[in-house]
Formats: sequence, structure tokens, C-alpha cells
Amino acid sequence: MKLPLATAWLSCGLAVATGCGGHSGSGSQLGSGSETRSGSQSSSGSSSSGAANSISVTVNSGPATIEYINGLFTSVTVCVPGTTTCQTIDSALVDTGSVGLRVLSSGAGGELSLSLPIETAANGNPIAECNPFINTYTWGPVRMADILLGGEQAHSAPIQVIGDPEFAAVPDSCSSTGGTSADTLEGLGANAILGVGVVPEDCGGICAESPTAANTQNPGNVYYECPSSGCEAAAVAVENQVQNPVSMFSTDNNGIVIDLPAVPANGAPSASGTLIFGIGTESNNALGNAQVLTMSPTMLSFSTTYSGQTYTSFIDSGSNAVSFLDSNLTNISTCTSTTFEGLYCPSSSATLAAVNVGVNGATSSVSFSVANAETLLSSGADLAFGDLAGTSVNGEYIDWGLPFFFGRKTFFAIEEAQAPGGSTPYVAY
Repeated sequence: MKLPLATAWLSCGLAVATGCGGHSGSGSQLGSGSETRSGSQSSSGSSSSGAANSISVTVNSGPATIEYINGLFTSVTVCVPGTTTCQTIDSALVDTGSVGLRVLSSGAGGELSLSLPIETAANGNPIAECNPFINTYTWGPVRMADILLGGEQAHSAPIQVIGDPEFAAVPDSCSSTGGTSADTLEGLGANAILGVGVVPEDCGGICAESPTAANTQNPGNVYYECPSSGCEAAAVAVENQVQNPVSMFSTDNNGIVIDLPAVPANGAPSASGTLIFGIGTESNNALGNAQVLTMSPTMLSFSTTYSGQTYTSFIDSGSNAVSFLDSNLTNISTCTSTTFEGLYCPSSSATLAAVNVGVNGATSSVSFSVANAETLLSSGADLAFGDLAGTSVNGEYIDWGLPFFFGRKTFFAIEEAQAPGGSTPYVAY
């Protein structure tokens, strides 16, 4: 059993960040073989679920040697831009809390062996990025790829290649962000992270202004230019930053829907569902009567009222648990074992109530359960849990992680895109 990293990226938009120009991020921790093709841009590796604008997603054990808990995975195909030389990458973590495709190099234990062109600045210097989680970080060059997801394509998209052994070493300004490196399969827990959050690019205006501003308002999450003399933090234009592939599709590009079945109270060995592209663009992504909660364009969050108090909150498929507050605020005991540190272990399962409130004033009542994490996870047979919960990192926010998705269709509309339901960005369910 392996629990993910402390899920949220320290990227623009979380409760700890301000003035980030509408950008956020999150992630999780966790093999399968790669397939390199020439002469075909088949998207079979993207686990098509039958519709051109959708792919299959599965909660399973992940690619690392230790099983992943509540990790939502799919496959993604990347190609050398403008060619049919492609490779399918399996076990890509589907993450609504981050933006952009980040693929682990085969040299670091991942699957990517395809040679992709590196992105360069106007002066010809290679561009790289340091992208931190709360307690770890990834480092690697920005490379260009065509991304195939079902019948959708993002052409010439900047992506991050993590742990590229032929690229420059991690600069001190990245490694000193306070976390440990996730530039290996065991460290990252996935062969890739498919960030499909609610903004078009991962950092936006703040990273385009200056590296000093980026590092002040968004510590560690900065871009670099890497001449032969060494890597230095640098401003990078918005269009050259790692992009949300969904926003680059020619159609079905205003957001996504994740549709997952409910799981039993004691967990399930796995769970399979669908990642659908677009909102209100096809017969399979109609908004219907889903309640729309608009998000702050700077914080990319809404609020949640719990036990009479209001907290910043967000919905994140890359988080393996519902992470909320701390024992002092919830009166729920945490686990005593260091193996389950930070998770809640009540003596009996508790059913709790909260009210999510959008910036638009819309409200949605949520009932959720918190079970004893040690009891849930000790059997080792199940990997999908709807009642796994733990404390949030600073005890002051609520992260509706993957348990929130079970039994729901959850919509994420991309900032500045036109979508039914009103102003974007928003979440709806």
C-alpha cells in the first residue's frame, strides 16, 4: 500500500497563494510497458470509452511497486509534433487540481522514451520548470508534443518531461523549496500526471512577468532558462508555459466531466469510469441539473461551511482523500500509527454534513463519511475508498479529494471559456 503525496501543488490558486492570475495546481503520489509506434496516430492507448470526446479512467494500483490508494489513472498518447511517431503512456494520474501533461522519463523509471523537441527561449536557451507539490517537487525540461486523448488532439503542446537524465541537474533554487524530489517512479507514483484543471496554462501572467515575482507569490513554481553555463530562473511567456491540453482541442475544449460509480462503504478493489471532454458540447456532457459553483478567478476555490465556520475549499481528483481541517476543529481522532499519519481514525464511521458555496452565491449540501483509515487500508485488498479522509496541511481548508467523485458526475469549466451554467471557472455536480 502507498498513499499519495500531500496532494496539492504549491501552485497559484490554492489557499496559500494570492494574486496568481487565476492559476492553481495539485497532484498525488503513487508499471506498465510503453509502446512506440511509427506511421500511426492511433489513440487506442487512451482507453477510449466509446465516444470520441471521452476516455476510460480507472482507480487501480498504479505502476509503482507499492500499491496506490485512490489513484485515478488513464493512458495518454504523445507524438513528435506533426508526425505519426507516437508513444502511449499508461498509468497517467488524472488530476483536476493541476494543469498540463507531465511525463516521467524512461531514464527515471517511467515510460517515455520518445525523443521530443525541447522548447527554447528566443535566445535559443532550453526552457525547464520546477513544479512543487506541498512536500516534494518535479524538475525537467519543457518539450513539445502532440497529445492524443480519445478522438481529441492538442497540437504542439508544451509538456514537462520529469527526471530527464540527459538534461541539466536540478538547480539549488528548485531543490531548496522544502520538499523531496519526485523525479522517479517511486517518488511520483505515476508514469505521468494529466493535469486537467480549470485554467488554460499552469502559471499564467505571474510567471510571464519575472522570476522574482513568480517565486515570491508562487514559491518554487518558476520557469528556467538553461544554457550550458547552468539553469537560471526566467520569465516565460504564457503561451510557452505548460498548457492544459483540453483548452488546446479544436472542439470540446471548454472543460471536462469525470463520471465515477459509487463504491461500497468498506471500499472496492477498483473502480472504472469516464473522463469526458467538453461541457454542453455533445450528448454525453450536458450540464443538466448539476449545481454550478463559480470559483474565485484568483484563488480558484469556492467556500465550504462546516460546523458553523466557513473555509476555503476545492475539488481535486489528484488527492487520495477528503482532506479537511484538523482534529481540533473536527473532533475526530487521527491515526496513531505513523503509517497512517495525518489520516482520520474515528472509533466508528461518522457521517458529516457541509455546504459548498460558490462565488455566485449558489449552495450545495454535501453529506460525506469518514471511516477509520487504518481499518480500511489494513486489508490490502481494496484500492477505491469513498470514506477515506485526513487532515489538511495547515488545518484551514477543505480538499474534496477523490472520495468526493464516487457516485457523481463532476464538471470543471475552464477559465474564460464559454460554457453553459454561467461565468467560468466553475465546478458543478
